[in-house]
Formats: sequence, C-alpha cells, structure tokens
Amino acid sequence: MASNDKDDDELTIPRAAINKLIKEIVPDIRVANDSREFILQCCSEFIHKITTEANLICESQQKKTMSAEHVLSALDRLGFSNYKSDAESVMNDCKGKRRRQSTRLEHLGIPEEELLRQQQELFAKARQEQALIEQQEWLQMQNAALAQDSLNVTNEDEEYES
Repeated sequence: MASNDKDDDELTIPRAAINKLIKEIVPDIRVANDSREFILQCCSEFIHKITTEANLICESQQKKTMSAEHVLSALDRLGFSNYKSDAESVMNDCKGKRRRQSTRLEHLGIPEEELLRQQQELFAKARQEQALIEQQEWLQMQNAALAQDSLNVTNEDEEYES
C-alpha cells in the first residue's frame, strides 16, 4: 500500500507549488487542508485529461514527440479555449528564457569567427595527431614484417645448409 501512495505522489503536482498558487490567488484567506488536497486532485486530473488528449492528437498526426501545439489543440478540443492565450503566453515566456540561456557564447567575449578559427585549429591538430599515430602503426607493421621475413630467410638458409 505504501508503494501505491508513492506512485500517486509521483503523478501529482508538488504540494508546495499548490500552496504557493493558493497563497497568490487568495492571500488573505486560510484554506483548509482538505480543500488544498481537493485542489491538488483537480489540477492533477486536469493535467491528465489535457495530456491524454494531446497524446491522441500527437498519435493521429503520427508524431513521436508531443509538442506545445498538440497541447494547445487539446485545450481547444476539450472546451478550454479560454486557457489557450494564457498557455501561449507562458510558452512564449519559456521560449524566451531558453533563448537567453543559449546565449552563453555571446557572453564569452570572444567573437564567433575567432571561436570557429580555434575550432578549426583543434580539428587540424587532431587530424595531424591521428595521421602521426597511423604512420607509426604502419612503420611498426612494416618492421614486424621485415623481421619476420629475415627470420624466415635465416630459417630457410639453415634448412638448406643441413
């Protein structure tokens, strides 16, 4: 029974997130624990319904990855079109944050051309090192073959003399 409770906890929104949401919406009202639990269950059920519908849309389009567009379509299909603009706004905010995070190269202070030149130098150095290794292996194989040939010649000479 305890593992079932654990599985249920993994499928719900964290209680801290729900408590924060309640505090933001009704800051001056105390909300009973039963009510908090009920809100948590409603939110989880809502998310489950939307993701199930989005998954059906995704499968009907023969896609393997669910996208934001699938979720927005699910909101429409299930009659929650009034949430669509808020969802799009949050999606755009998330995309903006992702773009800001991906500008690490810009904050290095090194121009992109210089980074590209450094990368090309590293590739050239790696190719040169690889060619040297291959050349050394080839020389070792040749030396081993020469040693084997001279050993065979020596053995043939000994057999001929006897």
